[in-house]
Amino acid sequence: MIDGYPYIAYSKPFIGPQEMLIKSREFMSWMDERRTIRDFSDREIPKAVIEQLILTASTAPSGAHKQPWTFCAVSDPGLKKQIREAAEKEEYESYHTRMPEKWLEALRPLGTDWHKPFLETAPWLIIAFKKAYDIGESNEKINNYYVSESVGLACGFLMAAIHHAGLATLPHTPSPMNFLSRVLQRPENEKPFLLLPIGYPAKDCYIPDIERKGLEKVAVFYEKA
Repeated sequence: MIDGYPYIAYSKPFIGPQEMLIKSREFMSWMDERRTIRDFSDREIPKAVIEQLILTASTAPSGAHKQPWTFCAVSDPGLKKQIREAAEKEEYESYHTRMPEKWLEALRPLGTDWHKPFLETAPWLIIAFKKAYDIGESNEKINNYYVSESVGLACGFLMAAIHHAGLATLPHTPSPMNFLSRVLQRPENEKPFLLLPIGYPAKDCYIPDIERKGLEKVAVFYEKA
């Protein structure tokens, strides 16, 4: 007990610097193979796999350990059709009236537009909802903390888990996303954060030939003398 709260000992097997470097390089190389795709196969994915992916996402740290997320997993064709239709309506407006030309120019090399067939083709959709507050037994509001940061971390864990399972995904954020709350009949304290179609790549799946920034462009080191 510490300050009246239960604690348990934490330990991990010791890994020396050389093995640590090997493991970190291997993991970086493996994660570097992860790519966003927009062409999915409709090949089925077992529900048990989706359950494990969500449980992995839920191992992410969260503000005050509130775990302020709900992951809605959708395989029902009717719901996927509703989500696609609503998403394409919003995306059409975005591409034609909301996005400035500079934004559209930045998107052109990625081959994306307002059409979102993957929302029906992919066997599963996972929609992450963030909870600004929980509702107690007496219907009182219970605040959550660092909600967006916590849900963002969980979604990062989820995308890594999807890649680890041999599947692919696309982080999709149709704006605005309030239609997801309506279609999925989510409570008032939940707001949509991210939509992830999940599945195998289609047989003829192509991705943009682009490169990630090198270390010198994404990191600054302040080393001891």
